[in-house]
Amino acid sequence: MKKEMEELVVKSFFEKQVQERVLYELFTPKKRNHALNRLCHQYTKMLKEKYMFEILSPNSSPKYIYELLKSNGAAKMCYSLSYSEKIDGKELPLQEALEHAVGFGFPSIISCIPGELAYFEAEQGFGSPPRYILKRPKMN
Repeated sequence: MKKEMEELVVKSFFEKQVQERVLYELFTPKKRNHALNRLCHQYTKMLKEKYMFEILSPNSSPKYIYELLKSNGAAKMCYSLSYSEKIDGKELPLQEALEHAVGFGFPSIISCIPGELAYFEAEQGFGSPPRYILKRPKMN
């Protein structure tokens, strides 16, 4: 787990009023899943809506999402926050992270450009889960 990377994701994409709580939970091993659990049903209140761009259907292909992220400047390597233990708290190739996150059924945030570009997939309810590109203006 890279504390600096997770802090950057939270400060870049989460609403200010929840940032401290989310960071506390992420950095407390027994509470880590609480932070991700909040994204199951409350992501519209947790994430900064102005940086959320929904990926329209059909959107269940990791390859399609990979190409979409690459067209937005994503690097080959990424950092993941995920319910999936296979990728949570790890730096790994973007394509591999997407293969584990897309369709997993639980929340994942994959940071593609620190503080600027990420992929978010919410919990699966009825039908396919909501999927978003999280994108901020370039940081100077």
